[in-house]
Amino acid sequence: MLQLKRNLLSVALASAVTLTATGVQAQTAETTPEEQSQQATELDTVVVTGIRRGIESAISVKRESSSIVEAISAEDIGKLPDVSIAESLARLPGLAAQRVAGRAQVISVRGLSPDFSTTLLNGREMVSTGDNRSVEFDQYPSELVSGVTVYKTPDASLVGQGLSGTIDMQTVRPLSFDGPVGAIGFRGQRNSLGAAADASAYGERINASYITQNQARTFGFSIGYSHSTTPIQENQVGLYEPWQAIGEGWRPGVPAGTFYSDGIKALRRTGETKRDGIMATLQFRPSNAWTSTLDLFHSEAEQVSTANQFEVHIGNYNGGYGDLAVTNPVINGSNTFTGGTANNVYPLVRGMYNYREDEINAFGWNNEFNVGMARIVADVSWSKTKRDEINLENNTQLLPAPQLDSVDLSFRSGGFSQLNPGFDYSNPESLYLANTIYGSGYGKTPKVEDELKAFKLAASLPAPEMLGWFADFDVGVNYADRHKLKRQPEGNINLGSQGVTAIGSDLQYGLVDLGFAGVGYIPSWNVPAAVARYMTFNPVDNLSYLIPKAWDVNEEITTGFVRANIDTEWGSVPVRGNIGVQVQHVDQSSTSRYWDSTQPEGSNIQPIERGKTYTDVLPSMNLAFSLPADQTLRVGLAEQVARPRVDELRASLEFGVNTATGEPGGSGGNPELDPWRAYAFDISYEKYFGTKAYVSAAFFYKDLRTYIFTEARDGYDFSDFLVDYVPGPGEPPTQTTGRFTSPFNGEGGTLKGLELTASIPFDLFSETLAGFGIIASAGFNDSDITIPPPPNAQSSVGSENITLPGLSERVYNLTAYYERNGFEARVSQRRRSDYIGEIGNFDGDRTLRYVVGEDITDAQVSYSFPDGHALSGLSVLFQVSNLTNEAYETYAGTKDRPLEYIEWGRTYLLGVNYRF
Repeated sequence: MLQLKRNLLSVALASAVTLTATGVQAQTAETTPEEQSQQATELDTVVVTGIRRGIESAISVKRESSSIVEAISAEDIGKLPDVSIAESLARLPGLAAQRVAGRAQVISVRGLSPDFSTTLLNGREMVSTGDNRSVEFDQYPSELVSGVTVYKTPDASLVGQGLSGTIDMQTVRPLSFDGPVGAIGFRGQRNSLGAAADASAYGERINASYITQNQARTFGFSIGYSHSTTPIQENQVGLYEPWQAIGEGWRPGVPAGTFYSDGIKALRRTGETKRDGIMATLQFRPSNAWTSTLDLFHSEAEQVSTANQFEVHIGNYNGGYGDLAVTNPVINGSNTFTGGTANNVYPLVRGMYNYREDEINAFGWNNEFNVGMARIVADVSWSKTKRDEINLENNTQLLPAPQLDSVDLSFRSGGFSQLNPGFDYSNPESLYLANTIYGSGYGKTPKVEDELKAFKLAASLPAPEMLGWFADFDVGVNYADRHKLKRQPEGNINLGSQGVTAIGSDLQYGLVDLGFAGVGYIPSWNVPAAVARYMTFNPVDNLSYLIPKAWDVNEEITTGFVRANIDTEWGSVPVRGNIGVQVQHVDQSSTSRYWDSTQPEGSNIQPIERGKTYTDVLPSMNLAFSLPADQTLRVGLAEQVARPRVDELRASLEFGVNTATGEPGGSGGNPELDPWRAYAFDISYEKYFGTKAYVSAAFFYKDLRTYIFTEARDGYDFSDFLVDYVPGPGEPPTQTTGRFTSPFNGEGGTLKGLELTASIPFDLFSETLAGFGIIASAGFNDSDITIPPPPNAQSSVGSENITLPGLSERVYNLTAYYERNGFEARVSQRRRSDYIGEIGNFDGDRTLRYVVGEDITDAQVSYSFPDGHALSGLSVLFQVSNLTNEAYETYAGTKDRPLEYIEWGRTYLLGVNYRF
């Protein structure tokens, strides 16, 4: 691997040297002053459009920045190159996406999980609809974003910065345009898996944007609207976790010590997601002394899906109807059960329904004042998200009981595992809602709210002449107040007064085909209507295992900063950049409840509030050396922090005393956590060819001085919880310390990586290749950080230390494109190696699983009618996402122990855009 990295670096540097020589030769060719003037005039009249416009704008952002950044720029208003912001971000060097429900959703920067990065909108930190801080990017319509800048190195004035990187999405500024402009677009889309269970395979995307200014150019206004309906179509086979080595006689017919999973399911998930988003910006600039900008953003989404699934428990649990017997077991060389026949099992046909509403609102008002030589900025912002969900399930089985079946099993890696039942489960009249081996049903109603209010006051002052290195100074303060809450009532869904019943034909959607897993056809039905007609559901949040799922977290963060901006020469080398420091004071607290089993019944639920304050001093430096032949060498040094996960800061916990030993114990959150802290070093070499092309090689090194682990620790002081506790008769004296399972601060380690990038149009080499080009990057990450696995019996990452979640050792991106005479074509591929992903499990908690590396390919062709044509301004496009129908696959420790194999299909889009 090391040799491969060296070879790739040598190739990149050799290419850079060759291209540099070519550029120098071109610059030294003799020209007369008249020729130079003519060439400059001709260059000024070149209009770059389409793919090249987006590429060159992004290159300009990267080139002019004083920090190490990556950038995306829209090709035109309302037109980013990908279906979502997340997919565009995943193509940048050092970034990778994790797919959720078939869409790129969360982003890892430089091999660290999304926990370590921060997302901004127009420079302001955004809240999240998830349980944590990480933003779900598929909620931000790409048509409403004009560009994205990813800061890989911080500077002192970058408030809300992340440890791995800071992702800043930007919207248009209407006074930056020369005149009114507008765009509308429509795309129809289809999922290749087709329709099923009353859910369409078709959807649409509609967007409209308009920008205008008054004649005096003192007022500007922009507005954009985006609507999308996206079909949900999914085939999946999943196995129960954990895989575990079984004991003697645990699974009759399977030898002791064999790794075995206790169940398997096959499902077809169907539904749709509807999303509407709107952005608006008002700019007012009555004079050069004052500019006022108001940003508004609103997004709402509704997701409805039903998973119709066939499921069989193959452990020793059949509701008392029979004992499992496995015949013809197949066990491979790593002692893993990979197939056989499970006899005396009682399968279920289940309907799993999810309804989710998300709403995001954001407001930001920025005012810039020029007072003499000083520039003063005042910015006030507010953002809030809401998420409401309903999760319901129906369980049906063949009756009369027991209908014990034999199921042939074949567990596979790299494809759908197979489960072939002996009975026919396609007749809905033979399947009954009943108190099955998993009960009749279960439901949840999670709710999340996240609100952030912030105010920033900053000033830019010219530097005294005696400080020749510095151009000016930035000083300021930012105050942010964040409140996040989660509630998750849950409960059994019980049969109504009618008792056991089949589901009426008027609620049936028809059969779904699970032939990909060997099951055949099963019924699908309207789950919420079945619950309303035949069942009762009364969710509660006051049971012992539900208490930790409800919490409020509050954060007040005051950040003061000073930044000195450098613009000088060291010898003959121009140097620009900055040096500065942030002082960040944090006051964090959480209010919640805890379950105290030592109290009498009716008094078990107790209130709790905990928290802490701390201050971090964060110096940073960025230097950019402008070398001959349009070369830049960048160096960055910084001390960085990342705030703990919000759900880890919860105060809620469970607590009790072992009456046999007198030892107390508990589990929950930790509002007294310190953040992740790290020292960072970055160096980047970049060779530019104007704004047309560049090659670069970057190296980063992070020394994580602390890390946050979830682990069980002995010696935790429970004295505050035992004030009123009195041992019962015959019980031993109560101890004051015991074991507590919670997130804790621990030692970190190092993370380092190499990133190679090239963005090259082929007309640099020959005019015969005009229109062709590539954008390519390769990232190589390595870390010596190992963390203990979660202390959870359901964990699928084993009992040994694991690598950093989100860390892929290799990440590759390649886009090949052609653009000429209005015709555009591109093929983009993003690839990442295996990694540990963070997955939401049945309980709604985060769990860790190994994820097989992905190779996602997208393609697009389009044609834009030229100026002067009757259809000028119109473009037509055809796009395919996930061209190769790449599956999503997880496993437990080794790949012969599969967990999930999911197919989401290809998405075809056909559409038009019109610019006016």
